[in-house]
Amino acid sequence: MPIIQAVERALLILDLFDERTPELKITEISARMGLHKSTVHSLVKTLQGRGYMEQDVDTGKYRLGLRLIEKGQQLLQSMDIRQVAKTSLEQYTQSTGQTTHLVILDGDEGVYIDKVEGDLAPIRYSRVGRRVMLHTSSVGKLLCAYQPENWIEGLLERYDFVRLTEKTIIGAAAFRRELELVRLRGYSIDDEENEIGVRCAAVPVFDHHGLVSAAISVSTLRSRVDDQQLERLIVELNQAAAGISQKLGHRA
Repeated sequence: MPIIQAVERALLILDLFDERTPELKITEISARMGLHKSTVHSLVKTLQGRGYMEQDVDTGKYRLGLRLIEKGQQLLQSMDIRQVAKTSLEQYTQSTGQTTHLVILDGDEGVYIDKVEGDLAPIRYSRVGRRVMLHTSSVGKLLCAYQPENWIEGLLERYDFVRLTEKTIIGAAAFRRELELVRLRGYSIDDEENEIGVRCAAVPVFDHHGLVSAAISVSTLRSRVDDQQLERLIVELNQAAAGISQKLGHRA
């Protein structure tokens, strides 16, 4: 299928913006894209005209536009699993006071598609739409563990094991052992591997084909939840996941 160059360039411009780079000047976009300023200016103005980019009148810098939020919300609303899981996540958080997440696999990363903040464990690093590395998170490990072996092999050949804390799992061999443990016990743990002081557990959500379509997790502050309390939270989390899976047509 032929690629339309102007469309591809416009999408690549949008990809330049993230949490670390919320705004850019035309010259900065031009340098990063390796394109002439006049070409970039035309593309940016087209995106701005459709609401996908905005310009700060004071600094002249460009940022992502509100139209992306609109489209993102439409996408989230169309995701049945998010609608199905919403009530269960809210009930779990209300019952436990802990923060819960709903995460799906997208390429070599997980994506938060829902989050319910708990009063007892405010978690700052996560938000809906944010991506999470697979090897540092309970949800990432969980989603990887239930993938076909050839998929896991392909992942390990190209994956970059970035260290976020001193507890982060580094290397394919160690990660493979972790995935085996996840499959053995049916849940995964992130023991301060993504952020010091935060410990998470994740369990699978199955679809009507019996495949893992998402992971739900509970995020806790280590200072407030000990091992026994975490075990009880995992039991309740499995119950919530089973309810969601049943609504998706899964029959154990």
